[in-house]
Formats: sequence, C-alpha cells, structure tokens
Amino acid sequence: MSDSDLCYLSAAGALARFRDRSLSPVELMSAVIARAEAVEPAVNCLTYRHFDEAMDEARKAEARYAKGARTRPLEGLPVAVKDESTIAGRPVSNGSLLMAGTVAESTSEVNARILKAGGIVHARTATPEFSCAGYTWSRLWGVTRNPWNREMTPGGSSGGSGAALAAGLAPLATGSDIGGSIRIPASATGTVGYKPPYGRNPEDPPFNLDFYCHNGPMARTVGDAILLQNVMAGPSPRDIASLKPKLRLPGSYAPIRGWKIAASIDLGLFEIDPEVRRNTEAALDRFRDLGATVEMVDPGLPPGTMEAAMAYLHHIFGAYIGKLEAEHGDQMTTYARAFARSGLGSTATDFVASLEVAGAAYDAFGPLMERYDLFVCPTLAIPAVPADFDQSKDRLSINGRPVDPALGWAMTPVFNMLSRCPVLSLPSGRAASGVPTGIQLVGKTYADRDVFRAGMAYEAASGGWFTRGADRPVLP
Repeated sequence: MSDSDLCYLSAAGALARFRDRSLSPVELMSAVIARAEAVEPAVNCLTYRHFDEAMDEARKAEARYAKGARTRPLEGLPVAVKDESTIAGRPVSNGSLLMAGTVAESTSEVNARILKAGGIVHARTATPEFSCAGYTWSRLWGVTRNPWNREMTPGGSSGGSGAALAAGLAPLATGSDIGGSIRIPASATGTVGYKPPYGRNPEDPPFNLDFYCHNGPMARTVGDAILLQNVMAGPSPRDIASLKPKLRLPGSYAPIRGWKIAASIDLGLFEIDPEVRRNTEAALDRFRDLGATVEMVDPGLPPGTMEAAMAYLHHIFGAYIGKLEAEHGDQMTTYARAFARSGLGSTATDFVASLEVAGAAYDAFGPLMERYDLFVCPTLAIPAVPADFDQSKDRLSINGRPVDPALGWAMTPVFNMLSRCPVLSLPSGRAASGVPTGIQLVGKTYADRDVFRAGMAYEAASGGWFTRGADRPVLP
C-alpha cells in the first residue's frame, strides 16, 4: 500500500490492520505527517502541529499492539481537533489574533474522551475567527482552501477539519456546529459530518446551554463517524444539558427497504444552484433504488425561518464576541467585527421572536416526520463560496437572485433551530468546478440510529468515497 493510500485508509481499516500487525500506528502517523508537510502549503488547513508528541504516542500504541495488550477504541489513530476546544497545556487560538499565544489550562470534555480512547491529536484544524463564518480564513492563520478546488472554501467553521480529511491528513476530525459548522464543510469537501441532537455530546460552558450548539464527528466514511461519535457521546458531570444514558450506535444496520422518505430540494426557503439540484435528485434516486419510497414535500417552515435563525445567532453568539469588539476591534477580522456589532444591536424582543419562529417551525416539521422515516434535503444551496469570501463586504446571488451572504447559501441553520433532530451530511456528487455537494439526512428527534442506518445504506450504494486515487483531490 502506497503512502497516499495509507493516508486515505479509513479509521476502522487502520484499526483492523493495527490488530493483525500488518500496519503499525508509527507507519500510519509517519505517512500522515509526511503528507501534511507536502500538501499543507497548498491547503493551509492546520494551525498548531504536535508531530513530535504524536510520534511518541504512536510508538506507545505500537508497543501495546505488539504485546497483544488491551487496546482502546481509537488506539493509535491520528485525530485532527478543531482549534476551538481546549487541551490542557497546549495552545488554542479560535482563529483570532486576540488569542494568539493562549495556552489552555483545562481539556474540553470531548477532547478528554478522544485522548482517553487512545486517539492521538497530531494537529489542530483551522477555523474562522471565533467560528463565526461559513468559510475559513483569519488574520492569524490566513486562507484555508478546498483541496478539490483551491480557489474555493472548504466551508466553515470546521473548514480546517473538512479540508484535512479530504486532503488525507487525518482519518478522523472533530467539529462544532452552531449554524451548520460541521455540515457546511462536510458538504464542500465531500466528507461525512454529523450534527447530533442537542445534549447528546457534551459541550463547554456557556455554549452547552445554547440549544443551537453541538459538538460532533467528521470523517470520510459513515462507519468512522460512528466510531468517533461513540467516543464523544454521553453524559458529563460538567455539562448539565448532556443526556443520560449514553447512546451507543451499532456499526451495522438492516436495509431501508420499505422506508418512507420525505424530501425537499429548497425547504420552501432557498434558491438552489442547478448542480446542487441535479446531484440531490440523483441521491434521491439512489434511495429509491434501495427500496425506499421518496415523496417530495413542503416542510411547512414559516416565512422568516432563516432570518429568525440568524437573529438568534446574532443575539447569543454575536453578543458573546461583541464584548471584545469595542476594545480590540482593530485586531479582529472584518466579518467578526460585523457579526459582533450585529449581536450588540440585538434585543430581548428579537430573541423571543426567534424562539416563536422555532416553535412554529417544529409545529410543522414534527407532525410531518410522524409520517416518514427520514427527511432529505441539500446541505448547501451552492457548492461553495470563494476561499477569501467576506460576508461583511461581498455580495452573493444564486440563479441571479441576491441572497444573504452570511448563510443564505447554507441550508443548515434550520436544523440548529430544530436542534433535537439528528442530521448527517453525506456527499451527493461534485459540481463542474470539482467542489463536492452534499445532502442532509434528518431524523426524528433523538433518532440517531435512523440517520446512520440510512447513511450506511446510501454509502454502500454509492460505493464509498475517497476509496480510489481517482476519487481523491489532486494535490502537490
């Protein structure tokens, strides 16, 4: 197996080879680090690198396998962790000049679980400043580019994680999703991203109390997403919102023949790029081929749903970073300053109005889902925006119609509003630009197993992703 093939080996495949001694964690880590050093200048998706420490940990894992010792769920696997959550004693930047040089004093719960499970954090992945954009660039780290087309963004805010997976720099990565920040990059990079139901995975305060906010796994296969999700999930004494008991997802599922699937191309809210439409329709045909009935529906979302979702994000998240803008605005990105100012202008009335719309949205969507096993729609209305896009300055049109440059092209915030619904983003194809497109599989509230059951069936019918050289980005 070539080094390139090693770098695109699934996490599950690597673990199997570690166990039968046909591959060692040292060999895999060496290949991943070498690839990072070769392609990172072109993609720029990593921030802090911990390569020396990672090699030390890989040698320890190698010794455990060699001795036939008991091994942990992620033993010896490289895991790229978003540069937002913390690991004690290691730097964290949140993509901001304001945090440059910050060393964490504690470890975020999900990171602690990854380390305890034997995962090796060899690198941190880039994020826009304070994770407040659907693309990934910052004054601290520069522009992160999509491995499939470096003129375009890999999405955001977990864009570095999506790009690292697509570029072969890690088999597993973490993300966080407050308005689509896992699913946007999963779609734009052709990877798998999971937004679990609110409370399934623990979060750091104060955002553990924000029902729009979710930590989740990113990977290149559905099975690998399950592997990481099973490590991340479960109640934490540090998070009052975390759910009991822990849900453990199985690794295999029954077929979905006989399922009823509801689908919408535009959610009744969005302009949709023709290539996204075409790829979504092809994905729906794949579900039909699997023996499911697919019906196009109007989800009944109220007018102003996206505006209400953005108002909520501005009120909570914008206000959180808004306290920094008055004193440090000259060091912040243009888009973070604009986001902060919009948050400071939000009122309690705006916030309550957003909750009223959330209630009306589920009053339509909840009863609809009682008649179906799954709901499917695109993840993004366009494949991606340019890598250096700036929502505070740039304008955006779809089919000649202007849309909100912030997230008017992302069909994800709706399901942060409907936060108890699990959502799995999977690849649906690629656009003429080379940039992938994606679909969202949405389940009933807390029905995690349903979206993974459908996802496993769809992946098998698709033949997988990144499995051959021709299915991977061309990089230096």
